[in-house]
Order: sequence, then structure tokens, then C-alpha cells
Amino acid sequence: MNAVTVDTEPKTIKLQVDADPRFAAAVGGVARYVADSAGMENDAIAQLQAAVVTACNDAFQLLTPDHPHLTVEISKLSDRLEVVLSCECGSSPGQGKTSLGGVDRVQHEKQGNIGIIRLTKFINQGAPSR
Repeated sequence: MNAVTVDTEPKTIKLQVDADPRFAAAVGGVARYVADSAGMENDAIAQLQAAVVTACNDAFQLLTPDHPHLTVEISKLSDRLEVVLSCECGSSPGQGKTSLGGVDRVQHEKQGNIGIIRLTKFINQGAPSR
């Protein structure tokens, strides 16, 4: 019987982008890469990618000339992928959206003047690790 090792430390990619739909697509591509490396199915990967692009484009609407950047952290944990979008703005990105297709959970929060949205996609426990 072969032992399976499970990473306990998250693997995180951090990006800071301007409000440009091409950057939203690039962030979606990074999320796609991380999801693929987690062994997710192609359909779930495509849905996650679309949700990340949508969330980025929604967040871009909140950026201001004084705070023109969106920070995105994409993390692969042992049981899930998390995409955290944050910006210095008046509200959390995507506020009002309670669901976003392609992800299992959407959370909104404020930390001071930083708005945050956390997208969580759970990884199937039977998925092969790569």
C-alpha cells in the first residue's frame, strides 16, 4: 500500500492588477492553472475560471483613481481552492451577490477600508493530486 502525502501548507499566488478586463482574464487563467494542478474536472475548472473573471470585473467597478489596484490571492489548500480579492474601496467587491456560479461559497467582509471577497471551491476528495 502506497502512502499518499498531503500538503498542509497552502500554495499561494498573489497578484496585483489594474482595472482591465485582460487582467481579469489573466487572473482567471491563473485560477484555472491552480484548479488543474489540484486535479479538478475540466467542467468545474471552467466554471471556477468564469466565476473568478466575473468577480474581478465586478471588483474593478469599485476601484478609484486614488486606489486603482485589485489584489488577488489564489491559494490551493488540501481540501479547497480559495480566491481572495481585495481592494481599498467603500464596500467589499461583489457586495450583494450571495452566489456566484462555479464556486461553493462566497464570503464578503470589510477590514477597515479594505473590501474583501473570498471565493471557495472545494476539491473532490477522490481527485488525484498532481
